[in-house]
Amino acid sequence: MKKMLSALIFMGILCNPSQLFGQENTSFISDVVGVSEEQLSPGFWLKQTETGTTPIWSMDKINDVNRKNLSQITEMSQVFEIPPQLTRSELLAEIAFISRHLEQEPTFNDDTPVTQAFYDELDENLNREAIKELNPVAYALAVRRSNLRTFPNAVPIFRKGQNKDIDRHQESVVFPADAVAVLHESKDGQWVLVRVYNYLAWMREADLAYGDKETIEAYKSAADFLVITGAKVTTVFNPEVAAVSELQLEMGTRLPLEVPRENRHNLYGQNPYASYVVKLPVRDEDGKLVFRYASIARSKDVHRGYLTHNANNIITQAFKFLGERYGWGHRYNGRDCSGFVSEVYRSMGLLLPRNSKTQRNSTFGQNTRFTEETGMEERLEALANLDVGDLIYTPGHVMLYLGSVEGKPYIIHDTTGMRYFLENGEFYKGILNGVSVTPLLALQASPEKTYVETILTIKKIR
Repeated sequence: MKKMLSALIFMGILCNPSQLFGQENTSFISDVVGVSEEQLSPGFWLKQTETGTTPIWSMDKINDVNRKNLSQITEMSQVFEIPPQLTRSELLAEIAFISRHLEQEPTFNDDTPVTQAFYDELDENLNREAIKELNPVAYALAVRRSNLRTFPNAVPIFRKGQNKDIDRHQESVVFPADAVAVLHESKDGQWVLVRVYNYLAWMREADLAYGDKETIEAYKSAADFLVITGAKVTTVFNPEVAAVSELQLEMGTRLPLEVPRENRHNLYGQNPYASYVVKLPVRDEDGKLVFRYASIARSKDVHRGYLTHNANNIITQAFKFLGERYGWGHRYNGRDCSGFVSEVYRSMGLLLPRNSKTQRNSTFGQNTRFTEETGMEERLEALANLDVGDLIYTPGHVMLYLGSVEGKPYIIHDTTGMRYFLENGEFYKGILNGVSVTPLLALQASPEKTYVETILTIKKIR
């Protein structure tokens, strides 16, 4: 321990406790080691990027990477290339893959143990007995943000004694206008098993509008489209069509631009000239897909087409989430570490796997892999050669490289907490639970191991 503390002191990354929490007369009070108030502005980091506007990957390159990821990564899929029918064994395998009982003493929110009877009910609702030898695949568009679940059930489940922010049955979300392949229906008819481009899970059936594959595929491939580039953007209030009124849209969402001729100067009682008019999916009373036009004010954070993949845009997009509450599996109307980096890159057209482990193990980009035997010197050398937007993976976590201060790397990441040593040798544990800027070298995984020592992969998206 003393040897490690000496090394940390040498690197100048231990924190003086007298300077930890700021001064009483300042509005900026922080226990985040090594981060000043100015470093919480994207402008601080943009000033460091001499080639910030230089494109990194072209759109052609991004499309090529997307094709390979969607076809080669098990967690991802070309939704429109799924066979029109799944066999009984194929569908049973899909259900078995996602709907697994939680081990390690699962509990309900009140800490009472999850009973076998509860899991028996969940298993019954999987509706395996309704599966035929051949099962047709249906297509739909999501009409609102909707949770993706391990089972066709919304009850949160936790591991005994662990963080109640982490619902172990929460997998991810789908966003409005996301295309899904519907594979199966629960016994109660309230849930469906779906594949989206980056996941397989259960979602509420009422959040989907069903249409034919050709119509949905054409909608998703429209040549003229708007991309949501803000963390969250809402459509203009609509007094006539509630389904598209003040609808929350998420970073990276792609929407066809279209102004109907008859509504060029009057859309729902408002002149749309100061807005973008997009086409949104709506579910009719029979669950069928219909499209309605909606306005997004030009003052909102949107972009016609995808953003250019460059360092400046990576920094700017990442900072739009700064301070957002951490949400495991996109809980709390937020996102987690892998969701955070995925949405940043989705605004540039790049589709990443849903989970950090799958991102880490995938081969796209330039990958530097480490093992437990990799020495600190080799790790620090790799960190010294980071570029803005590089992804740094530790077990269960991903961080995005921002730049350096006095030669030390800084990251932005969606994380639950932080640990580091104070100058007096005390081991400090703090909470973050949100998108945060932190130094990398100062962080500890445990009193015995630095964060740097736990790095498994550095992925350069270059």
